[in-house]
Amino acid sequence: MHQFASVTGLVRTILIIILIYFGVKILARLLSPFLAKFIIKKAEQRFGQPFGQYKNTTQEQASKKAGEVTIDKIPNRKASNKDVGDYVDFEEID
Repeated sequence: MHQFASVTGLVRTILIIILIYFGVKILARLLSPFLAKFIIKKAEQRFGQPFGQYKNTTQEQASKKAGEVTIDKIPNRKASNKDVGDYVDFEEID
């Protein structure tokens, strides 16, 4: 049995697609401010974390007594490798 598309079915499908398009467009316009606020809030939290950690360490340092010395991190010292070779100075020849 063969089924053929009718003109009314085609028009109805096109109208449904247009209604869905405009519905999504209106919803996006209404919901975009809330979505933007949410994204900005998350970005602020993500980028603000390192500064919050820094602020906490400065408060800890301010609470210490004057003249008190503490070492938080000892830098890694790399030993120079003497077996690399000799430095050769050269001149360019014109």
